[in-house]
Amino acid sequence: MPTARFQIPPEVEEHRDAWWRREATRHVETAFDAERFIEQVGFAACLTDCRRPGPSLYVAVCGRRDAVMPRNVQKDPEASHTWLLKDELVKRGKVYYAKLARGRAMFLAPRMVPCFHAVWGIRRAEEARRLSRHARAILRVLRHEWEMSTGDLRDESGVKERAAFNRALDELQAAMIVIPSEVFYQPKFTYIWTLAVGRFPGELRRRVHREVAVREIARCFLSGASLTVRAELARVTGLSRPEAGRGNRALVAEGFATMLATGVYQLTQKPEERT
Repeated sequence: MPTARFQIPPEVEEHRDAWWRREATRHVETAFDAERFIEQVGFAACLTDCRRPGPSLYVAVCGRRDAVMPRNVQKDPEASHTWLLKDELVKRGKVYYAKLARGRAMFLAPRMVPCFHAVWGIRRAEEARRLSRHARAILRVLRHEWEMSTGDLRDESGVKERAAFNRALDELQAAMIVIPSEVFYQPKFTYIWTLAVGRFPGELRRRVHREVAVREIARCFLSGASLTVRAELARVTGLSRPEAGRGNRALVAEGFATMLATGVYQLTQKPEERT
């Protein structure tokens, strides 16, 4: 017999509205607003809408709970503004941006980088064993040149086939080794790629035990969500469901959260908003 879906109470949705900037009076307009938003929530998707759980820059730009990404995003002013903000945030380099677990384009506040790296990052000693041949070829070039445009990186790495090159770049981003550092549209569209450790050296070199990292990722999400339902944390972050459950149960053990039902956890005390 299927488990009944837990309905999120109205007061929880109101907490999320405030925390995730789903209100017209607090919506994100500028890059500075966006950086403050990401620092407050800890991590956020870039262009997801109300059909996916968790904080999203696009939803925060729209400033409403029911924001839906239109089919023709090029002609939508809110989607276009979110995209331009993403480009500016990448250039400013004050928050971490990359395609992370399961290819999700996400922003991380610097304080959350060590935790995500503890779960998904690959250390240099593990690269030969865990990275593909194409990913290692791209990485060799970037370690020599430090930063390079997409086209030049394809040429210098020898990974000429576009799909293989894109897969390798996604692999390096998911491993938290390579990030985009700038975007150019003229004379043609290209990203500039660089080593993540160049922008976030302290955060990426800081060692965090995996179980601590998972607990802190769960804490960060629950602080903004107020209540999390079955599989929600896993869907938002890319954690496996068992590991997400262990993170939430660790919060229960320390009194930060209460377990209301199987897979349903509620914040014990409302956190103060970060400014």
